[in-house]
Amino acid sequence: MRKRTLIITAGLGVALALPAAAHHGWSSYDAGNVVVVESPVLSSSYENPHGEVQVEGKGKRWTVVLAPPSRMERRGLPREDIAVGKVVRVEGYPSRVHDGEMRAERIIVNGRTIELR
Repeated sequence: MRKRTLIITAGLGVALALPAAAHHGWSSYDAGNVVVVESPVLSSSYENPHGEVQVEGKGKRWTVVLAPPSRMERRGLPREDIAVGKVVRVEGYPSRVHDGEMRAERIIVNGRTIELR
């Protein structure tokens, strides 16, 4: 009985860890290729597990993965600074998996640079 409990507990631990590992797969972004886009925000999400904005540049529409809202707040990027219509400059790394997606390293808005990682 003890062995079975141990196996079930270990299995649950692995099952719960997999979504977190998949979500934080930063290796799927090309850190050797910096993309810079300056554009008005087309859509914005200030939600957990991370924020997102959509912008246009380099001939495509980009979904930009930002930091978690708590980190953005601590670093001085409130929700209203990435509202639809605000002009932002995003510097980040394109996804190797999803065309048109990038992970933001920093965002420049209202003349301020906010480091997101």
